[in-house]
Amino acid sequence: MFECYVRGTGRYVPERVLTNRELERMVDTTDEWITQRTGIRERRIAADDESTSDLALKAARMALERAELRAEDLDAIILGTVSPDTYCPAGAVYVQAKLGAKNACAFDVSAACTGFVYATTIATSFIRSGFYQNVLVIGAEVLSRLIDFSDRNTCILFGDGAGAAVLSRAPEGSESRIIDNYLRADGEGSDLIIMPGGGSKRPATHDTVEARLHYLTMQGREVFKFATRSMLELLQKSFERNGLTMSDIDLVVPHQVNYRIIESVLRKIEIPADRLYLNLDRYGNTSAASVPIALHEALEEGKLARGKLVLLVAFGAGLTWGYSLIRW
Repeated sequence: MFECYVRGTGRYVPERVLTNRELERMVDTTDEWITQRTGIRERRIAADDESTSDLALKAARMALERAELRAEDLDAIILGTVSPDTYCPAGAVYVQAKLGAKNACAFDVSAACTGFVYATTIATSFIRSGFYQNVLVIGAEVLSRLIDFSDRNTCILFGDGAGAAVLSRAPEGSESRIIDNYLRADGEGSDLIIMPGGGSKRPATHDTVEARLHYLTMQGREVFKFATRSMLELLQKSFERNGLTMSDIDLVVPHQVNYRIIESVLRKIEIPADRLYLNLDRYGNTSAASVPIALHEALEEGKLARGKLVLLVAFGAGLTWGYSLIRW
């Protein structure tokens, strides 16, 4: 068994900013209501000529640069997304072609907001087994193409972006490594966050388009309960499995979903403000891109250094949830 570590990270967000004030002119809502209920003030929206692979490519190039690797050094590219360029072929192959990673296999992971953590777990297994040495993991979404901007329950929440990380075999004797990964799913809650149309069950027809079945829908109250419950479970499970307490964790990077959810968890597990990284006020919920964007920004802002212990926690549609515990 080999050790696996995070060798470099990157992120990209589109230039266009969509503020709460702009949303006031689109749906029946207010800046104050959105901010108080979610903590979100603005989100990024992809340009008309930007697809998910375009965002992913820019984050990937930055991660490779930070890792001091070439695209040809990659053995695999794993893209976590629910908004690929096309449903066939996988979004990852577009990234591979644009990147010039001619030696890498490429595939997608569809685990919604937990996509990056799922992909990281797969990459860790590849590297630990000795099967691969360098794996590019990406979380990227253009959710604005899947959102009904007449539905105030969803359009206020989501944004576009991409985050990436290069995972590599750790040098012998290195302290830096991915310590633990934990994944869960519960298909009984598959209807809580769903895009009903477009798959084999309800292929695209005039009727499905007119019924607006090709947009994401969610049952907000039940999603809130699930997210609070799963985040709490992930924190407690990471402590239990690794013999830790909150005082051992240097930084928690949660899925950037809703400040009220995080606030609810904070009432049960006290996390010092300087050990919790949040950027949801600037980007909203970017699904699979959420955690890697936040991870990269935390690193760039000096909140992470080699030897520090960081916990990534995510939860989303499926229902899916999971964590990655990393010694940076």
